[in-house]
Amino acid sequence: MSKKTELWPPKFPAHHNPSPPPFPANPRTSPTQHRMPRKAKSTVRPASTTPSTGVQYWLLKTEPGEWSWSDQAGAPGGTAPWDGVRNHQAMNNLRAMRPGDQCLFYHSGAGAASRRVVGVVEVARPWYEGEGEDEKAAAAGGAVDVRAVGEFRRHIALGEIKKAADEVEGMRDFGLLRQPRLSVMPVPAKVWDWICEMGGGFVQDGEGKICNWKVLSLVESFWSARGVKECSKYRTDVFSANFVSVCLLCSSAP
Repeated sequence: MSKKTELWPPKFPAHHNPSPPPFPANPRTSPTQHRMPRKAKSTVRPASTTPSTGVQYWLLKTEPGEWSWSDQAGAPGGTAPWDGVRNHQAMNNLRAMRPGDQCLFYHSGAGAASRRVVGVVEVARPWYEGEGEDEKAAAAGGAVDVRAVGEFRRHIALGEIKKAADEVEGMRDFGLLRQPRLSVMPVPAKVWDWICEMGGGFVQDGEGKICNWKVLSLVESFWSARGVKECSKYRTDVFSANFVSVCLLCSSAP
């Protein structure tokens, strides 16, 4: 017998247990490696709109000590930038706004008594990045411009809104109750209507003009029925009593 034959098959000690070399993980079957990243979910909830005009409804929070309704109404033309927002979800909501969208003006604060809806503003200019070359402007991020529409005759407190959670459709999903720290949020259409009704229309400006929400809605329907599609601008105007009377008479005509 040859030497080669005597040495084959090789004999190993009992404790020797050879194992095959490790193979690289199969990217198709490995549960932990080479996994494709999932697409991030959008944090922007679609805002409710008015079918006839496409107007979206929002709510904007502000500390009255920093920027109050008086500050907004006292700005040139009642228009001022809404800036200083840092939360990504709130910023995405600002980016989703369009000119003509309506926003509830909400006073926040440390005390429960100060938390209330006080009026309505309109988006006058959509999202734009911070303007200016200085560091302060760059740090301000982006903004939208909003214009004062009117102050409610009766401010709606947060406590009242909470009590209506089971009575008003969409109230339980309202961000004001579900995400109390969010500063910019969409408003469900039914909630918007309820808040505006509770507000009792807008405060008179002292010149014999009125800005009642229900009357403006009627005027909007009047123009929409006559083929005026972009009638959202009429909602934000302050109508004279005579003009409203004419619209009421025309709306009742065949």
